[in-house]
Amino acid sequence: MRLRYVPGQYEYLKKCEKVIMEPEKLGYKLNKAFKNGAPIHVELGCGKGRFLRENAVNNPHINYFGFEKSIKVAYRCAKATFEKDPPNYFIVLASGDILKEVFEEGSIDRIYLNFPDPWPKASHAKRRLTHKNFLDVYWAVLSEKGEIHFKTDNNDLFEYSLEQFNTDKWEFVIVTRDLHKSIYTEGNIMTEYEEKFVSEGKKINKLIVRKKNA
Repeated sequence: MRLRYVPGQYEYLKKCEKVIMEPEKLGYKLNKAFKNGAPIHVELGCGKGRFLRENAVNNPHINYFGFEKSIKVAYRCAKATFEKDPPNYFIVLASGDILKEVFEEGSIDRIYLNFPDPWPKASHAKRRLTHKNFLDVYWAVLSEKGEIHFKTDNNDLFEYSLEQFNTDKWEFVIVTRDLHKSIYTEGNIMTEYEEKFVSEGKKINKLIVRKKNA
């Protein structure tokens, strides 16, 4: 369902203390935003923020950044703040292709790719968040043993992603084509999309890869 425009949403985001806008203009890297040395996890495409916030609540010792490029979606994520909202996360109004610009090299411990747009046309392959160009960006900003956690209901995108990760830069930690009937469900936090797909009987693909270092 297409989200409707709400007058004043951009101004709301500018004033919201949980939102970082134009991170490339801050004058410092995002890994310094919390002024502590806690591990950093980044979700690309945080949507309405359910996954982001549940992780922040469950893991107060970790700093979270949820990137969202849509103003309409980021607005709804920001509006979903609640009493005693966890202090260890920010919503970042930006796309994931600027990670190298806004984080120091090797400063991110985990990147989440939850149900990204599959961009099914071959001509759009470079837009997929698991295309080699994106993987090179992730590799640069991930820490020595940094991980990528990827979930999708799209089988074609999953097979494509397996091929992209199958290089000497990455090692596979987990691969499953039916997450909710696997041994990997413990601790799994569902996104809004995931809950919807599971209720429809769709299988969820998941992989975790770890950065290899020479």
